[in-house]
Amino acid sequence: QVQLVESGGGLVQAGGSLRLSCAASGRTSSTYAMGWFRQAPGKERDIVAAISWSGGSTYYTDSVKGRFTISRDNAKNTVYLQMNSLKPEDTAVYYCAATAIAHTTVVVTTHDAYDYWGQGTQVTVSF
Repeated sequence: QVQLVESGGGLVQAGGSLRLSCAASGRTSSTYAMGWFRQAPGKERDIVAAISWSGGSTYYTDSVKGRFTISRDNAKNTVYLQMNSLKPEDTAVYYCAATAIAHTTVVVTTHDAYDYWGQGTQVTVSF
């Protein structure tokens, strides 16, 4: 079992920045691909960004390319999402997810492929 705890959410004005963190605990000796998802009210939970275990492969949904950066520090069992140039449409609950994977360079982008989820952190971007 792996437990994930997100932090770093909050209220920010449009154009501002936030950095989300996701700390993993429990069975962290395995290799895990990680991802960030978000869910706005009345909408489905969608992928935002994902990163391989090695950190060398990443994925971003089109709407955040050039603004968000996903990274990880395996020594600290932590994944980050740096969000710059935030827009009101980025407002959502952001979730961290993890899945055990044998290949350290593979990125996982599908919701159903993830086994572990955090509780979510609210990000609100005002006009």
